[in-house]
Amino acid sequence: MTRIGFAYNQKPDRPVGLVSASTSDALADEKPPSIDDVFAEWDSATTIDAVASALSAYGPVIRLEADQDFPERLRAERPHIVFNIAEGLHGTNREAHVPAICEFFDIPYSGSDPFTLSLCLDKAKTKDFLTAHSIATAPYVLVDSEESLERLARGEVSRFPLPASRFPLFAKPVHEGSSKGITERNFIRNRDELLAQSQFLLDTYKQPVIVEAFLPGAEFTCGVLGNGATARVLPLVGMNFRSLPHGAVPIYGYEAKWIWDVPSNPLDIFECPARIDARLESAIADVVLRAYRVLGCRDWSRIDVRLDADGVPNIVEVNPLPGILPDPADNSCLPKAARAAGMDYDQLIQAALLHAAARHGLTLSPRPTLHVSRVSHFPAGVA
Repeated sequence: MTRIGFAYNQKPDRPVGLVSASTSDALADEKPPSIDDVFAEWDSATTIDAVASALSAYGPVIRLEADQDFPERLRAERPHIVFNIAEGLHGTNREAHVPAICEFFDIPYSGSDPFTLSLCLDKAKTKDFLTAHSIATAPYVLVDSEESLERLARGEVSRFPLPASRFPLFAKPVHEGSSKGITERNFIRNRDELLAQSQFLLDTYKQPVIVEAFLPGAEFTCGVLGNGATARVLPLVGMNFRSLPHGAVPIYGYEAKWIWDVPSNPLDIFECPARIDARLESAIADVVLRAYRVLGCRDWSRIDVRLDADGVPNIVEVNPLPGILPDPADNSCLPKAARAAGMDYDQLIQAALLHAAARHGLTLSPRPTLHVSRVSHFPAGVA
């Protein structure tokens, strides 16, 4: 019987810190809010239990929390395959730690390899990689010090001059996910805001900051399942920014994800399938699959896309370790897209597991005593 290792990081039992939802043009005179988002990328016990339950349809599940004991436990247990959702905590390669250890012990695992995970966690290198492959993404500058920020603010960065017409801009930490460090204040309208918020991000997250052109068009998040030429895009999730509070910046940031969208008063922020014409849907699916393949993503991912002023789809971010909250009320985009494709939560998790097993030449059979939902197979193009 197949023994399935399950690698994860569980959130500590403490609330996520709140961020002020207020906005102001006087950023230079205000102290930015403090944010307790250290563990924002980790998963709750509810999500971990739901994933383990889905995996158990194909064999006994060995829980392997990705802590300091992970290497020793992995070597001792030696599962046939590891299903990985561990995000890690320390370092710019933290998402690659579990896959690298699995490779060291020659144990098959799900998801992207260490190189792709490290590459996609670095927003600047990802954008450089996409640009080198002629895949549209917003132009940017990397700010890694107060000196480089001052040069940018003075318009001395040749590849990204800052005349008044260049604003608005958007700033974000280069090595974070799950909207860590992305708040309303990251929308930058002028030089003073650029200096204030970029310095705050540098000081708070101790890492370089991307300052990029703000794309004014519609935004979509796109789930992908599969590998290589057979990878398929799930129904697109469109962002309904009209559901945000009046005057809010049209982004799906920390406030929208963790403060304004609550079970007692949920935001109607997502539209799935997105109501767009076939031409735009095809263009988005094309750029998503091109990015997925050239970056080396495997089994599943979630890719964010935003339209520029000309309506051209641009890649915003690529997440090879997508969020997978099981409760539909939690507005988790990949499970939402899967439901629109006719897959329940267990089917989504099992599909990723089966794609990984097939890559490794493993054949997994459902446990005879358990009912397993049939995993959907998608036609060519957008599912």
